[in-house]
Amino acid sequence: MNPTPRKAVLEMAPYHPPTGGRYGKLRLDFNENTVGCSPRVVAFLCEQLNREQLSVYPDYADAKPRLAAHFGVNLDQLLLTNGTDEAIQVLINTYIDDGQEVVILRPSYAMYRFYSELAGARIREVDYVPPKLEFPLEQLLAAITEETRAVLISNPNNPTGVGVGLPQIEKILQRATNAVVLVDEAYFEFSEVTALGLLDRYPNLFVSRTFSKVYGMAAMRIGALFSQASNIEYLHKAQSPYSVNMLAAMAAAEATADQDYIRATVAEVLEARTLLCDGLGKLGISSVPSVANFVLIYAGNRAREIRDALFDRAILVRDRSYEIPGAVRITVGTREQAARILQELECIW
Repeated sequence: MNPTPRKAVLEMAPYHPPTGGRYGKLRLDFNENTVGCSPRVVAFLCEQLNREQLSVYPDYADAKPRLAAHFGVNLDQLLLTNGTDEAIQVLINTYIDDGQEVVILRPSYAMYRFYSELAGARIREVDYVPPKLEFPLEQLLAAITEETRAVLISNPNNPTGVGVGLPQIEKILQRATNAVVLVDEAYFEFSEVTALGLLDRYPNLFVSRTFSKVYGMAAMRIGALFSQASNIEYLHKAQSPYSVNMLAAMAAAEATADQDYIRATVAEVLEARTLLCDGLGKLGISSVPSVANFVLIYAGNRAREIRDALFDRAILVRDRSYEIPGAVRITVGTREQAARILQELECIW
């Protein structure tokens, strides 16, 4: 007889990210850096790697202090993670028991629900309301009760691109006194709103960052989770000791040293976002104001048709109409890439 999985696993919907066959196409579907990481990262790895290093379990003694200094936190306030996904998983595994309540926004990053369901949590969702999809602060505050054990927020939010300010985040922290509050800042570099400065004031605050977006290192799978030192000690207990590979840690530390590259990348994306949004308006395509490196457009009942037509032109975008009727998400890359997709949209719209 085949073994039977846990009830939570049986009831979960599978998550199948469309990752195959993306090379050689214009990748505007996963909010990645469409140019790539800093050349310094590749050069550094080529220069520093040797056979002995690859035969030894990871040592983070060099990378962690450099990363803590970059983020402006104490070393004991930082946990390196295998991408933001592991940050979410470790947080849930540390603080949430079967049947306890987790509050998430909808639509938002799929892994919040994924790991909450896997833990057997009871999920309560608060909706962004189309078409403006503004942050539903009052509805979220009303949804947080004494039974709430975790609140998971993406800022800016994926897939809407909408952000929330620090005063609103503080209201959530003050309301959720019995809960851990995660502020996922995967797209911080584009919005420049961060809750890291609130760590010392709020013991229930956790902040995550990733190197998969502006840093152009999605394949390396590395992120960071921040909180007060006592919380990080608990998170360490729930994390595999070597989940972050040595190459990723080395690359992340070197990537933060090239802030000229990051500033140039962000400036290019912001100019491209303006170009894209202006062009969408001229084509009569409505979109949601974004503070991230992607834009959500409304294509009505043609969302899948538009996605497929762009795919035929070697351009990848994400159909999000299963969450928001008619929605398609477009990553913002360079100005040249924005001009290309606008040209193709003009042909097929």
